Amino acid sequence: MLAERLEVRLDPERRRRLMEIATSRRIPVSEVVRQMIDETYQAVDRAERLRAAEELGRMEIEDVPEPDVLARQLDGSLEFPDLY
Repeated sequence: MLAERLEVRLDPERRRRLMEIATSRRIPVSEVVRQMIDETYQAVDRAERLRAAEELGRMEIEDVPEPDVLARQLDGSLEFPDLY
């Protein structure tokens, strides 16, 4: 997999913290950044799924739509039919 280069400017304190993490884990700074991106992405994805599940739980739906239709509705790409 060919990686792309990304330049990020950090203030001295953030740079110090990043170096501290890399040193304590004994991995390169770039790997720390990749891990943080992956962890943050997973946390955001989990939060979005939880929000969607909570939203579904609040709905009183008698006829549950097919999963693909429901996914589009939750994404806002379809108007919600009269479900109540």
